[in-house]
Amino acid sequence: MELSGMQFPRRGRPVPSPLCTCAQELPSCILFWFLGAADIAPSAGTSRAEVWSISWGSKADLHNQTHSPANEMGAGPSSEGEREPLLAPAQTERLPQPVYSRVYSRRWLVLAIFSMLGFMQGMVWNTWGPIQNSVKHAYGFTAIDIAMLVLWGPIGFIPWLLFMWLMDKKGLRVSLLLSAFLMVVGTAMRSIPLHDLTVKKWLIHGGQLLNGLAGPTIMSAPPLLSTTWFAPDQRATATAVASLVNYLGAAGSFLIGPLVVPAPNETQPLHVGADRTTDHIRERLQIVLYAEFAMIVVLFVAVLVYFPSRPPLPPSVAAASQRLGYRSSICRLLSNIRFLMIALAYSVPTGVVAGWSGVLDMILTPAKVSQVDAGWIGFWSIVGGCVVGIAMARFADSIRGMLKLILLLMLAGATLASTWFTLTCLTSVTHLPSTAATLYTSCILIGIFLNSSVPIFYELLIETVYPVPEGITCGVVTFLSNLFMGGLLFVLTFYFKELSWLNWCLTGSCLFSLLLILFFRESYDRLYLDVFVSV
Repeated sequence: MELSGMQFPRRGRPVPSPLCTCAQELPSCILFWFLGAADIAPSAGTSRAEVWSISWGSKADLHNQTHSPANEMGAGPSSEGEREPLLAPAQTERLPQPVYSRVYSRRWLVLAIFSMLGFMQGMVWNTWGPIQNSVKHAYGFTAIDIAMLVLWGPIGFIPWLLFMWLMDKKGLRVSLLLSAFLMVVGTAMRSIPLHDLTVKKWLIHGGQLLNGLAGPTIMSAPPLLSTTWFAPDQRATATAVASLVNYLGAAGSFLIGPLVVPAPNETQPLHVGADRTTDHIRERLQIVLYAEFAMIVVLFVAVLVYFPSRPPLPPSVAAASQRLGYRSSICRLLSNIRFLMIALAYSVPTGVVAGWSGVLDMILTPAKVSQVDAGWIGFWSIVGGCVVGIAMARFADSIRGMLKLILLLMLAGATLASTWFTLTCLTSVTHLPSTAATLYTSCILIGIFLNSSVPIFYELLIETVYPVPEGITCGVVTFLSNLFMGGLLFVLTFYFKELSWLNWCLTGSCLFSLLLILFFRESYDRLYLDVFVSV
């Protein structure tokens, strides 16, 4: 149904008609009072016309009929509606009409296709960091090359405005098809077998850039997908799955890369019967590149065959409501202080931890941690964050309106865990025990607390700035996150010999985010719409 135009009073106060002394106006007074009493106001600065684009009948028409000059003076003839009984509605069409919504079982297929594509985008992005010693040995890459391969991810966010416009105007299907096509071309370029290492190097860099260009849609669309396909009591869970599976792909590269690609002789002793020649390492690298290319081709075909932008009927009132336009949304976001606070609280720690985890092998090398062990640490830190993140999102779905408290607890834990890891790595100064157990535990806790906060941040962002479209809102914050990650990796290209400063950056970013959330004033505009208007 088409829903628009209704104005609501503030804070649920009954708003009677200005001239309710006449008995002839009693029906309109009762209807006005009923509509006013059902109202729950959103945050300051958000008008009801913008937040609730839903009409239960034209209130303005009723006001005009009952407040003509003749009627206000009591001189006009009584209308047909005034002769109706007081306890019966005057006209059936002016009664609140139900909002027709439906949740389709196919939503799980849509979520699965999107999540798998996000999984592969994260895996392709993080292919090289966990096996950086093998890549240096096989292709002659330097530490700067490894940092640049990770840096292509945030660089791909430079044209993010174009991708957000495409998502807003053409829908999720067209945007995802373009992203999947870029990933297919990028992984195809990387997997071309060449003996010329210079050309091979440039093809790998080009492939990483194309995969990075798929990032704006993959990382910004989860809240849009959850709002479009899922009921209000499943939105946070769907957002968590769609967003965190991308991180799980990065975790998969920590596991698959070191297990498939052998480490060179310089960093791992030879085992009996094991072949560690350069040619053998290159062959194993090609296997990884071919496998990633094949998986992305399959997912591209799946998106091409079936991935609708939206279901036939919306799953909730919020999914059917009108959103702001593209330009109005950008202007509103950039002028909203509360949005900027939570955007920085999200983007600074997530950007820093993404760059930090991308070179985790390099960070742990001075601590005598092998490439395989570093891969396992990175793997379990991200997996733990994904599992806890989905569980916390499900918890947030069951107790609505507690997102700020959940974020405070997560960021406090991340600050303590990152401080522990940083001081452990400085064991020569702090004299703290630097063992495999302490490194494993502190790293895994960092991943759990920070990665699991991502879907909670997304949901709080959408609630704060509604009715700005979900894709645009998350596009802005993911761009900022990748901007901070890119800045960190850019600095890394100059200061890559001693990396303890990266650990301090991680600790400082967690503390900075904790303070911002502590002073943030939360609001739940979209939740009010679904709970109070749809009832």
